Amino acid sequence: MLKHFERPDRLPRALVAMAPWGQSVAGLVAGAAARYPDRIAVHDDAGSVTYREMWRRSQAIAAGLHANGVGPGVGVGLLVRNHRGFIEAMTAITATGADLVLLNTGFAGPQLADVIEHEHIEVVIHDDDFTELVEGCGARLTVDETALDAMAVSGTVSAGTKPGRVVILTSGTTGRPKGAARRSDANGIDGVAALLDRMPLRVGDTQVIAAPLFHAWGFSHLLLGLSRCTTTVLARRFDPGLTLRATSQFRARVLVVVPVMLSRMLALTEAELRRWPTPELEVIASSGSAIGAKLVVDVLDHFGPVLYNLYGSTEVAIATIATPSDLSEAPSTAGRVAFGVTVEIVDKRGNRVTDGEVGRVFVGGAMRFDGYTNGDDKERLRGLLSSGDMGYFRDGLLFVEGRDDDMIVSGGENVFPREVEELLQHHPAIADAAVVGIPDDEFGEALAVYVVRSPGAKLNEQQVRGHVRDNLARHKVPRTVTFVEELPRNTTGKLLRRQLAEPT
Repeated sequence: MLKHFERPDRLPRALVAMAPWGQSVAGLVAGAAARYPDRIAVHDDAGSVTYREMWRRSQAIAAGLHANGVGPGVGVGLLVRNHRGFIEAMTAITATGADLVLLNTGFAGPQLADVIEHEHIEVVIHDDDFTELVEGCGARLTVDETALDAMAVSGTVSAGTKPGRVVILTSGTTGRPKGAARRSDANGIDGVAALLDRMPLRVGDTQVIAAPLFHAWGFSHLLLGLSRCTTTVLARRFDPGLTLRATSQFRARVLVVVPVMLSRMLALTEAELRRWPTPELEVIASSGSAIGAKLVVDVLDHFGPVLYNLYGSTEVAIATIATPSDLSEAPSTAGRVAFGVTVEIVDKRGNRVTDGEVGRVFVGGAMRFDGYTNGDDKERLRGLLSSGDMGYFRDGLLFVEGRDDDMIVSGGENVFPREVEELLQHHPAIADAAVVGIPDDEFGEALAVYVVRSPGAKLNEQQVRGHVRDNLARHKVPRTVTFVEELPRNTTGKLLRRQLAEPT
């Protein structure tokens, strides 16, 4: 936190600098550079860079891109990992007025080419190690790190270009990733207010963002950090030990993660956990996929009352926020409705259900998306957007049962995989577990369980089935149990159930 009151001239100076681009990425970086020019903007694998330096380089890159035909109406894909180049490139893209599309760094070649075609991407800016991947991807121009660095020292760009759209791709867990569009100059005050209402975020924080920047969760915290003139600590690849070390060494107040990252950090040895204490850490912000109750308890036990779990999606943005107090009371909760947001639970006919009754989750707020870039949309009801999940409220807390299309109907009984998975994940011999439905001649569907054993644990199929039988109803006992080395998950830790359900 800044240890002095802000000089009265800083904020007006920042507003003047932002004026040509508004609250877009370019506007935020311009404002931060005017407000705190010598503050460190980013620590990454290459060292550190100030806001003044970052803005100057971004302007020069924008000039280079403009000279190569990048401007309003042009789609530019960003295939860049977590480092300063991501921020410089996205700032430059928005400064030219082009549309920015954030590309998943885990894409394989065919998937990348498919997204480039369907999102009408003309230019791809990429890390050097993606050079082979982007060859023949269909873009008219590709720009690697070396070329980007050359642009960064070659010129400036004039101000005043209206920003284009920012397109964030969905996770693609149910099919092709789709572009979810928001205007890059859209008013984000409500979204900021929703976070600040529940989370103690401050101007001048040092934050470690381990979550991927191309994902809505990491990207949102990056923008929020720029608006607060934070120092952001980044690493190209996630490593649990190095992330804990960076959090300790940089005395970070904020750590931004997805749940699987927390799980891997807590799997470090006791010696590693003790070596890197985090007394300054006041906020662990977790989202991107469901977090298990056991992991919540373990995080609170190790780090203290600093965990904030946010529920939402690329499409609906923030829906609910669970504070450390909420999670201590109910570790499986998704939290309370965020400031400025409406959440309703409805039945199949769209009628609101009573407290405690499971139904479909619909969300409304100023930061929800404008629609998919292909013209499709999420189901809407009374101005609210379907989250695609099933859940219920209890005493003001939201509990999410799982995706509505993940529900298994076995013998006429509804089974949500998450309940069985939570039970299994609490078993000391089980490190991870997943449940999917499989066809069954007698019951329509039956449960198939995939289990990752804890290191050194001995566990057989009968013991797994017996554990479920002893704790849950009979129709929730799995028909089959398969032991695997790991479960298929995407970069944000979301379980890829379709891969498990597909016949081998």
